Amino acid sequence: MMSYDLTIIGTGPGGYVCAIRAAQLGLKVAVVEKRGTHGGTCLNVGCIPSKALLYASELFEEAGHKFGEMGIGVPAPKLDLKAMLAFKDKGVDGNVKGVEFLLKKNKVDVYMGAGKILGTGKVEVTLNADGKVEVLETKNIVIATGSDVAPLPGVTIDEQRIVSSTGALSLPKVPGKLLVVGAGVIGLELGSVWRRLGAQVTVVEFLDRILPGMDSDVAKSFQRILDKQGFAFKLGTKVTGVDTSGKTLKVSVEPAAGGAAEVIEADVVLVAIGRIPYTAGLGLDEAGVAKDARGRVVTDHHFATNVPGIYAIGDVIVGPMLAHKAEDEGVALAELLAGKAGHVNYDVIPGVVYTFPEVASVGKSEDDLKAAGVAYKVGKFPFTANGRTKVNNTTDGFVKIIADAATDKVLGAHIIGPEAGEMIHECAVLMEFGGSSEDLARTCHAHPTRSEAVKEAAMAVEKRAIHM
Repeated sequence: MMSYDLTIIGTGPGGYVCAIRAAQLGLKVAVVEKRGTHGGTCLNVGCIPSKALLYASELFEEAGHKFGEMGIGVPAPKLDLKAMLAFKDKGVDGNVKGVEFLLKKNKVDVYMGAGKILGTGKVEVTLNADGKVEVLETKNIVIATGSDVAPLPGVTIDEQRIVSSTGALSLPKVPGKLLVVGAGVIGLELGSVWRRLGAQVTVVEFLDRILPGMDSDVAKSFQRILDKQGFAFKLGTKVTGVDTSGKTLKVSVEPAAGGAAEVIEADVVLVAIGRIPYTAGLGLDEAGVAKDARGRVVTDHHFATNVPGIYAIGDVIVGPMLAHKAEDEGVALAELLAGKAGHVNYDVIPGVVYTFPEVASVGKSEDDLKAAGVAYKVGKFPFTANGRTKVNNTTDGFVKIIADAATDKVLGAHIIGPEAGEMIHECAVLMEFGGSSEDLARTCHAHPTRSEAVKEAAMAVEKRAIHM
């Protein structure tokens, strides 16, 4: 029986990062992964492959529709979908092998198989290779098994015509009509990919808005941009069933508040209504590990469950289901177990939608602050007034800075625009140090850059923006 200081079940972003940091701090670490490859959903069938297709499809659309206005004459681009999917797979393979290398470099023992917690201090592993069972003795156990696709009641995902995000990353041909169920990040990103490649995209959302949880001002503006791109939205609408008997799918929808039903035809339906914690087969009930009503593992502020020596991080616990949130929790937990002061600031976790333009946010939205009764000031600056975006003809969107009315401390930042996911981080750093809109406004920004819009939005908090 092998003995470890720490055994982690799952090698997604939370698990493998936790393993590496713990090994750096001198702990003897093992990881258990049943997928057969490292990186979890993110690297294999989530964040990384979707970004490859978003990038490739964006270039395809630019070549077909935008080069001419810049004086670049090229023939109409032809889509080789098989080659584009191979480009995506090559990127995934490189990232997955990179994680494998890092675990090996840091002398982390890897067990490819299904892990089950037998109680405090013991993990059973059924190995993928031969089905043999090994039991690992360990001082500490971390549950880092991530999340799975949330099912849509009454609709069966076959990953052929009715697909989850996994199937939507590998469609063999561009659907003529794609119906996306859910107007969250995943649905809008994958809808963008296939729209650029030629699909007609209709998004059905139960709520009366897109991007639930994001600033409503941002969501409304972004929807108008997507409308111009060719998206069709049916908000406040629920899917009640999908008839698969014919050549095309017949999707039954009706108003969420009640009303007349209708049928929408589609070649492919993408179910993207969210994700749920993945804890199947871990033996949590037998081990006595508590879960909440939504199936999440219950932890304290130090990631500890109710069972001594068992911890959890990432998508299986409360909080946003984001890879970088899981990574930070993995580092913090490793440091806590090594006797250091690990910490995650949940008030400063950026979120990004990798469409074009991108949407990025960090901190509080106006909706959050109104609900909490916090007095605030807002500064907004449109990209139509930014020199760099004007000459690049990429002026959709704006920067929005929200500051405390009394202290001027920045409470939130929201950006719609090119590379918003990169630009948001200067706001995150400012907020991590408790900075004010005045601090941001007085920081010199290079010209001409898109980031000047961040400075101008900060200046606009006190109604002193220069270029509008």
